[in-house]
Amino acid sequence: MAKDFKKEYESWLLSEFVDEKTKDELKAIEANEEEIEDRFYRDLDFGTAGLRGVLGAGTNRMNNYTVRRTAQGIANYINSEGAEATKRGVVIAYDCRHYSAEFAMESAKVFAANGIKAYVFDEMNPTPVLSFAVRYLKTFAGVMITASHNPAKYNGYKVYGEDGAQLGVAPSAHVMGYIEKMDIFSGAKSVSEEEGKKSGLIEMVGKNIVDAFLAEVIKCSINPDLIKKSADDFKIVYTPFHGTGFKAVCEILKMAGFKNLYPVEEQVVADPNFSTVKSPNPEDKEGFALAIELAKEIGADIIIGTDPDSDRIGVLAKNDSGDYDVLTGNQTGELLTEYVLTEKSARGEVKAGDYIVKTIVTTDLVKNIAAEFGVKVYDVFTGFKNIAEVIKSKEGKNEGEYLFGFEESYGYLPGTYARDKDAVAAALLACEMAAVYKLRGIGLREALLKLYDKFGCFVERTVSVTMEGADGMEKMAQLMKDTAQNPPEALGDVKFVALRNYAEQKRYDFERGTQEPIDMVSTNVLYFELSGGGFFIMRPSGTEPKIKFYYSVPAKSLDDGETKIDAMHEIVKKEIL
Repeated sequence: MAKDFKKEYESWLLSEFVDEKTKDELKAIEANEEEIEDRFYRDLDFGTAGLRGVLGAGTNRMNNYTVRRTAQGIANYINSEGAEATKRGVVIAYDCRHYSAEFAMESAKVFAANGIKAYVFDEMNPTPVLSFAVRYLKTFAGVMITASHNPAKYNGYKVYGEDGAQLGVAPSAHVMGYIEKMDIFSGAKSVSEEEGKKSGLIEMVGKNIVDAFLAEVIKCSINPDLIKKSADDFKIVYTPFHGTGFKAVCEILKMAGFKNLYPVEEQVVADPNFSTVKSPNPEDKEGFALAIELAKEIGADIIIGTDPDSDRIGVLAKNDSGDYDVLTGNQTGELLTEYVLTEKSARGEVKAGDYIVKTIVTTDLVKNIAAEFGVKVYDVFTGFKNIAEVIKSKEGKNEGEYLFGFEESYGYLPGTYARDKDAVAAALLACEMAAVYKLRGIGLREALLKLYDKFGCFVERTVSVTMEGADGMEKMAQLMKDTAQNPPEALGDVKFVALRNYAEQKRYDFERGTQEPIDMVSTNVLYFELSGGGFFIMRPSGTEPKIKFYYSVPAKSLDDGETKIDAMHEIVKKEIL
């Protein structure tokens, strides 16, 4: 429900709890009603597993007040779970963004005021380190202050459960319930940092946990001897996009035996403004301009780039002309899946019941690869917590081992030491794969084309359409509703055979005119199945004011697939948007 934004604005200006710096920020926009509305028309949503929003003053912004209220909601939830949960406490990490370290300590002070132990990292660290730390310290929960790969004006607040995965739907609902009942100013308890540390309820942690994390990641290497054999002439260019990956990625590659690592010096400096790129997103080739320049200068074999919290990775492969091709998230995942399965199978390490996990918006080509090795593939909804849920559900049941998991949005996890995507481990595995293939006389680009020849060529693309503002969410909801009520049976020459309406938990077969239930929980996704394989999917983002369109088409070649998707999206823009 929309708030009376003018009333909320005035209440902040008059409140005794609001500091003068915040009030000055609000006074500076007193003539801008549109800006006031955007800041105060709603509370920043605590969605499944956390917050994400623009930094600034207001109920719809990331600031100390919204952070403290969120921390208090989590504290109430933890204390409601009993004394053991309270004692086990929370571990908190943060990235390089504006106010990340401050938000981490503000959260710790709230937890300490509620009698909950808070472990706080002493410097910025990757998201997968936080996921690992929850399991390593056996805490009841974890908090990661990050907005992942979003622009510099954003920050966020990810909440993790005791298994190291992002908080599930049911506990998130409990936290949200506590938050909604709480006054944003007077509802949160807090102590001083000094008092929290003196009482032992705030404890700084760091190197020993990172070292333990790296000791687990290095176990993901499959061919350490071949890395050492290739190390003298294999060259890597790496950019952390000003974020948390620099220390961990460089250390893991050094541990693995790589000798020629060339970081992009301008981008290893922690910079919350991400000054050298338009966006710190490894999905965008623009951000790799400096890396490509360096790679050409030194003749690098591979370029890798991790986003600010180092849970996503982008890979660029050297081609025959000496230039560098961007691999999509799906292509990197396809290559890594085949590499892991091929190399483990050769060692007799793949057995019946072993499995990989992917999201429904991720390429189905993986199923063809897995079938070659007798490996199962589990499809889950978008979000790595769903991949983690499959791992958790199979632990201790003798139902096969987890071999690999990924999502098309550049997130990969090759082990179970953490329960969120890990660009540190993905960097190790991608560089190992490229080095091994180089020893065998092929590059990653050639390896990809060979993979297509063997398993079929699928081409994918994700298109995000931003719908910001007070009415953005309403527009997305209406668009989804209209499409569900009047589903297209084709986009130009591309015909659909069925619609999976996951909100209704039903599959509608267009050819047979029948419907059948879908055995998955309800979620707002429309999945159109293509004739001949592939899909067209519509999904509103759960963390950003965007609606996403996912295209996956079987094709004769990469160019053929791109042409098909271009034509499909033109029709989407005219007939759906």
